[in-house]
Amino acid sequence: MKPLLSDYSSKLRPARWRSWRMGPLLSLLLLAACSPFGLLRPNQRLLSRVELNGVEQADKERLTALAQQQPNTRFPLPKLAIYQLGNRFYDSVRLKSKLRKIEIASDAQIKAAGVDSAKIGKLLVRRERKVERKELALDKGNAIMRLGEAPIVYDSARTRSSVEQMTTYLHSQGFFRARVTATDTARYRHSLVVRALHAVGSIFPDKPDSLDAIKPYRRVTVTYNITENKPFLYHLQPPSIPDSGVAAVVRQGQGASLLRENERYNEEQIGQERTRLETLLKNAGYYDFRAQYITLEADTSYEKFTVRLRTLIANPSPTQGHRVYMVRSVRFVTDAGVGRTLRAAAGDTLRRAGAPSLQRTRPGLGVRTDTIVTDSIHFAAYKQKYSTSLLARKVLVRPGQRYSLDRTMQTQRLLADLDMFRFNTVNYRKLPASPTADSAGLNPTPGELTAVISASPSPKFSESSEIGATYVAYLPGPFLNLRLKTRNPFGGAEVLELGVRAGFEGQLTRIAATNDQTNAVYTTQLGATAALVLPQFLIPFKTNHFLTRYNPKTRFSLSETYVNRPEYTRSNFEFAYDYIWQRSVFHQYVFSPVVITLVNSSVSAPFQRRLDTLRIKEGSSLYRSFNKQIEPSFSFTSLYNSNDFNETRDAHYVRIFAEIGGLTRGLYQNELFKQTGISVYDFARASVDYRRYYRLSPQTYFVWRLNGGSVHALSRTFDPLTNADPFIVPYDKSFFAGGSTSLRAWQPRRLGPGGYTPRLSNGQRDYITEQPGELLLEGSVEYRFPIYSFVKGAFFTDFGNVWGLQERKNEQGEFLRPGAQFQLNRFYRQIAVGSGLGIRFDFTFLILRLDMATKVYDPTAPFTQRWALRRFDTSANPISFNLGIGYPF
Repeated sequence: MKPLLSDYSSKLRPARWRSWRMGPLLSLLLLAACSPFGLLRPNQRLLSRVELNGVEQADKERLTALAQQQPNTRFPLPKLAIYQLGNRFYDSVRLKSKLRKIEIASDAQIKAAGVDSAKIGKLLVRRERKVERKELALDKGNAIMRLGEAPIVYDSARTRSSVEQMTTYLHSQGFFRARVTATDTARYRHSLVVRALHAVGSIFPDKPDSLDAIKPYRRVTVTYNITENKPFLYHLQPPSIPDSGVAAVVRQGQGASLLRENERYNEEQIGQERTRLETLLKNAGYYDFRAQYITLEADTSYEKFTVRLRTLIANPSPTQGHRVYMVRSVRFVTDAGVGRTLRAAAGDTLRRAGAPSLQRTRPGLGVRTDTIVTDSIHFAAYKQKYSTSLLARKVLVRPGQRYSLDRTMQTQRLLADLDMFRFNTVNYRKLPASPTADSAGLNPTPGELTAVISASPSPKFSESSEIGATYVAYLPGPFLNLRLKTRNPFGGAEVLELGVRAGFEGQLTRIAATNDQTNAVYTTQLGATAALVLPQFLIPFKTNHFLTRYNPKTRFSLSETYVNRPEYTRSNFEFAYDYIWQRSVFHQYVFSPVVITLVNSSVSAPFQRRLDTLRIKEGSSLYRSFNKQIEPSFSFTSLYNSNDFNETRDAHYVRIFAEIGGLTRGLYQNELFKQTGISVYDFARASVDYRRYYRLSPQTYFVWRLNGGSVHALSRTFDPLTNADPFIVPYDKSFFAGGSTSLRAWQPRRLGPGGYTPRLSNGQRDYITEQPGELLLEGSVEYRFPIYSFVKGAFFTDFGNVWGLQERKNEQGEFLRPGAQFQLNRFYRQIAVGSGLGIRFDFTFLILRLDMATKVYDPTAPFTQRWALRRFDTSANPISFNLGIGYPF
């Protein structure tokens, strides 16, 4: 093969092993089953591997991406093998024949339809759909082939092009003397099966034919050898800016420069510096300024391995400097597009040309009023529907200010966050310069702008519904969700949201029916929510004007959840009063000064006996979930999330939560319990959830998560059932492990605590009782990859557990639940591990998920059975199926 330019050479390296010898029949069978060479044409070679050598300082990932040919994907799916499988069933002649038959049959049906246009239209649509399906199969293969990947045929021209692109990239990164060479080495390595049978084949001596001699050289490994050499470093020169006003702004912002002395030359960084300077000057009032005026001049002739870099900012012309613009007036149209809608509804938008009798008069729709002026902003609308004082606080552009791109963008973001408008734009109109203004000097007088904010209202009401089904305990359960959103109900840009939920869900009974055997039963779940969001802080003193940049909101929410099961009925009512604000687009804070939760329930006699047994024998706190209690608290949440809804970015997620409850219970605790039987507990609860998303390729991701939390009672509470005063934590504030967003190999809330083995009254393991804990440590690792079109796949491993911090002891001082207490010298041996795979259907607006998991290590099992993978697909380790919406994390 000819060399690639002057930096390319091609070599043939013989196989490490000679052709294996075995019976002719066995050889042909193995080649037909395993060899991909049958898909290649004569003189074609299969790209097997791409290697990069010599990369030390440059970005190796970026250089690898510049290689225009990559070998077929082998992990997590052998795409070439899948393509080969589909090719066995592919018959292009048969497909073309079917396509001709479809066209002939369709023409006959259309001819028979006569002049029936409706029928002809349906036939044409049907024909187009069938033809497209067959043409897709002819073009890209059948469904199995499209799931796989066609063999990557090595192309030396593309290797030469890759060498050029890599060299160009290295030059742009400061490696001006870098050199890239490429070598394609033909190599053949037998498959594992063939190598295993190599010795067996030697028993049957056979002379290899010419085909065997050719095939060892049909796999190609391309090696890119990169010599970076010493990079060139910056030597920054004073900027050259003839406009004194622009020069002053640049000097003030020099501290934020992206270029530093003696750093490596980087063209991407230089482009970012140009963008920074453009934004800096636009924020300083230079409305007409463009990046084209900025030049960063590089000179490498000054000193060895040094780049003299000077910033040049040119004027619009040799005799004219850059003009600063001031905002003269601000006009806010709150119903942009409404006039057009009203005219369309009236049926007349324009005068028709023609006879006078055909001309129509445009209907009178009134005149927009500009009479409402609030905080120097003119609000125009056919009918004012929004609080102008509130909208004025969201507008950061004011008369008398210099033009600022930053204030313009923030205004658009704040108005969009109101959820009142379908869209909003901030445009500027230049006002004519006065006759006495010097508009053509090196220091022109300031220009003037009129800011026009146009916002189109969103519909006042929006409704969404969700109908679906769950599959739990081998029972399908339908559910229905209805949500209604009302915008601006009281004229202050508020949002009122109402929602109801009803459904039936299969569950395992919490108590044994007969002989400690559990049954699957249906439970009824009803819920209702109401939330009112105000676009400001509801506080007695005025701070909203200063907090506008943080998008402050106040939220009142009410929720009621009712559950009816054979063992009990339980209702949970919650009221929350929240302050919400944003530090940035990704970072949000929530402070809840008032959160009140009221729990009420009634249980059946058999279930009560089961709760008593768990309380006495194990010290379980499950019974506290079914007494009357009130949980007053306040909390704080910090949430940082740089990802999007579909989790397609290289991103971070951090959620920090802290809650303290029952601090004032001493004022009313005893009297409340005497009068109503309602218990009040005090507690402190904290949790941290960190997630990291790595984008390996446009559709491949590696993500991991660490989640932990702890809850502790602040003081002792007298318990009339035990006649003691232990530290009691409300059951709803406990931590749980297991489920579709936790350790997916375990049922929800069923893992733990620690290494304790829960058992039923007959001595068998208890897989159905919830296992609360006071300390949670868990994590997950997941590899996500595409399968076909909108179908995605994942491999995952989950690990973690919950533990108790205040486990009860018996009279002998032994824990009632051995192994449940958290201890530093043994907790790491109580970490549960589960693994599995998942299928996700990514419809962009909705992600449906099915995860299948199995236990690998179960610390709650008897000591000799903790490696649960040995007992795969048994009653102790069944395959766990998890259905859900959205990603688990």
